[in-house]
Amino acid sequence: MAGSSHGHTPAAWTGVIIAFIGFCIAGLFMVAANPLGFWAGMAVILIGGIVGLAMKAAGLGMPKESAELAAARARAGRAQVSS
Repeated sequence: MAGSSHGHTPAAWTGVIIAFIGFCIAGLFMVAANPLGFWAGMAVILIGGIVGLAMKAAGLGMPKESAELAAARARAGRAQVSS
């Protein structure tokens, strides 16, 4: 994945950081046997996904590749395999 810069966007980082905080909250309250706190942590995880998608929709995610770029990538892949 190093060549594709998978996930290296503000939308991805923000969504994952919020979700990680939610996992920490849910884990803490699960150990503390507090169901309300656990579900609050699960809600934070869901919010992380929503924030990531909203940021992607706002243009802070990976741009969609054009048909020309996809065709060039496919040709390069076939050329590598045949060599």
